Amino acid sequence: MPVRRTLRAVRRHWRVVVRRGRRLSAPVRRSWRRSLHLRVVTLTLVASSLLVGGFGWFIADRSTNILLDRARDEVGSQTAAKVEYARQQLTVHRQVRDPKLPVTLNNTITRLSAGDSAESGGAILTIRADNFPDLKPVSSKDDTGTLITREMRHEVSADAQLAQQIRTTEVGGEQVKYLVWGSPVPTSFGHLELYYMVPLTTEDRAANQIRTTVLVTGLALVILLSMVAGLVTRMVVTPVRVAARTAQRLSAGLLDQRMKVDGEDDLALLAASFNQMAANLQRQIVRLEEMSRLQRRFTSDVSHELRTPLTTVRMAADLIFSERDEFDPAVARSAELLQAELDRFESLLTDLLEISRFDAGFAALDSEHSDLVPIVQRVAERLESLAERVGITIELRLPDTPVIAEVDPRRVERILRNLVGNAVEHGEGRPVEVTLATDDAAVAVTVRDHGVGLKPGEERLVFNRFWRADPSRARQTGGTGLGLSISVEDARLHGGWLEAWGEPGGGSQFRLTVPVRAGDRLVAAPLPLIPRDRAVDAPVPAPSLAREPAAGPASTTVPASTTGPGAPAGDDEPAEVGR
Repeated sequence: MPVRRTLRAVRRHWRVVVRRGRRLSAPVRRSWRRSLHLRVVTLTLVASSLLVGGFGWFIADRSTNILLDRARDEVGSQTAAKVEYARQQLTVHRQVRDPKLPVTLNNTITRLSAGDSAESGGAILTIRADNFPDLKPVSSKDDTGTLITREMRHEVSADAQLAQQIRTTEVGGEQVKYLVWGSPVPTSFGHLELYYMVPLTTEDRAANQIRTTVLVTGLALVILLSMVAGLVTRMVVTPVRVAARTAQRLSAGLLDQRMKVDGEDDLALLAASFNQMAANLQRQIVRLEEMSRLQRRFTSDVSHELRTPLTTVRMAADLIFSERDEFDPAVARSAELLQAELDRFESLLTDLLEISRFDAGFAALDSEHSDLVPIVQRVAERLESLAERVGITIELRLPDTPVIAEVDPRRVERILRNLVGNAVEHGEGRPVEVTLATDDAAVAVTVRDHGVGLKPGEERLVFNRFWRADPSRARQTGGTGLGLSISVEDARLHGGWLEAWGEPGGGSQFRLTVPVRAGDRLVAAPLPLIPRDRAVDAPVPAPSLAREPAAGPASTTVPASTTGPGAPAGDDEPAEVGR
């Protein structure tokens, strides 16, 4: 148990450290992702540092080795000469107990030390007789024990071989490197050992100067390469940034923005091509906007102009319809058909006027805090007679508490009338389920039918104007084909989603999601888009503002957006139930 608690504490602290590290490094990572200039300069700096560092290390190491090899050769030749001189001086003594031998040793050391060049100042000479314990060592300086190691002494005295090594000792409070040569000196009574120790102060100083020069030169070269990379990258990135800013202005609607063309190089060709593309896009957009404006104007004018004759025809038709009982059966039936078609014609005009408001950007949201529970109940009551006529029951699944949201109740009710009417129209006699749910950020309503469903690809078309899944199918309610298109625009005004899912023979489900507070951004829905009885075969896609359709059964989302302010639409639009 203590081990587990310790591991948990370590993991907890590690997660805290990782989160803090990510939070602190977030600006750097953001700059790294967004700045091509920073990435190029950084990569150039790293690559040049590695290259120059490796080359500088090679130069410094090679120079140091050259200096050391030269010192070895020079000291080696001097050692050989000194050994030969010592041999000549000591050969006259036939035995080690010769009383004059110590004097000869001292004289030899003094003579050899005096013959050293000025460059080897501070050199130490020592003659030892490890094979003859009675003969004391003779040295030009007192303390040489730290420079001559036991291994070296054994190699020279016992094995009678040349030996060399580099040792560091403290001289006058400073660390000094010595090149130590050891060589046997043959004599008439055996061999002694001569050790020649030369300080490498000059070589160390030269090596340090070389390393400093290489380091300074390398740093200057890296900085110079970084500056060159920065300047070159800036020359390339600046036109790209200008093109990006110009493209952003073009996407914002400033169609007269152009890039400056300088020179005749590739960047100038890019700017000229970009300007040509922008000019072509401007011409096409202006042309399409003019055509769209004329189309909206035509639709609005025709809808308004038809109001007056429609009102007159409506008055006459109402009079005929009220007196139909006095006519022949054929004439009475004609009066009923005339009344029904006039209702549909009036609904079509009303929908066209509403669509023209959306197209012109004059639709506005009249938000207020409303309870969606009575709105759903009211929609179900109004469509109850239609459901009874086709043998369908509308099942409501509503929470017991009020569901308050800042919405336009008229537009929400119109969306639900269209969705429930569609479900009744295509329900194939099976129940229609209406579910309402909410959380802290969003309110969702799903309308589920078990009818013919949607084929793959039709979920993208169901919100198009005047689109029908089966043109040969007889309508029960005589819709205009604009209901779902208007519902989509109503959902967008709320900043919400209107989504569709369906599969052939498995029915369909529509989901309306609106934020609890007007203006909030939706990130999730309280209800799944795919019904729970079908979720085993097709996973529910993660909700987002604009998402791709899920694999398997057809599903699509119409993302939220807002339109400009203007006059709200009237309240007399009938429900559109044609899919």
